[in-house]
Amino acid sequence: MAKKIIVVGASSGIGKEIAAQLIEEGHQVAAFARREKELKKIAPSSKSKNLFVKHDVTEYSKVPGEFSKAVKALGGLDEIYYASGVMHRVGPEEFPVKKDLEMLEVNLLGCVAWLDSAAAYFQEKKAGKIIGISSIAGDRGRRGNPVYNASKAGMSTYLEALRNRLAVQGVQVVTVKPGMIQTPMTEGLPGLMWLITAKEAAQVILAKVNAGKEVFYVPARWALVSLIIRLIPSFIFRRLSI
Repeated sequence: MAKKIIVVGASSGIGKEIAAQLIEEGHQVAAFARREKELKKIAPSSKSKNLFVKHDVTEYSKVPGEFSKAVKALGGLDEIYYASGVMHRVGPEEFPVKKDLEMLEVNLLGCVAWLDSAAAYFQEKKAGKIIGISSIAGDRGRRGNPVYNASKAGMSTYLEALRNRLAVQGVQVVTVKPGMIQTPMTEGLPGLMWLITAKEAAQVILAKVNAGKEVFYVPARWALVSLIIRLIPSFIFRRLSI
């Protein structure tokens, strides 16, 4: 049965592939992103039932209105995906406030603005799914990009708290933790392993969401890597170049 779905961060990477696959499956999608031209490339031949809206997730005050307009245009809402994310390159001795604040704003604060609106809606409806695309990077404070790690850790904790609060209302909250995915965000990074495409990642995510999974890694083998990393004592972890 066709569902009514919002995808935030749909102009590139995993978000774009999720939106494209949902539209291909016949679902009614409202796709949001800053890059309007890229949005229109998601499904150029799709019927007018789908919405493509230019939106900056850091304009928090506009989110409740955009959410309400999308729900009204779709005629309801069954699921929402928050896939907006930014990861700036940070040098080993760099502490870039501007870059760091933007990562917090997009990865965490934009997520809260959108998913708080969705949580209130689904709580009243007593049904629905909230899916956040977090990252394995949030599982530990690595030296390479402290604030990116912190933004994803915050996102994962926020999603867990929403899950605990909304479970009694019949609302499912899903935390997705991708490993290394081939996207514009990771292009040119050294040492990438087990790399899969954004399309492959989206296929896994949609299948697991439909199967009722609540917390999972993409691909699944990253769960073991995360477990090992989380078990390393801090005094040892700080000496490792990871």
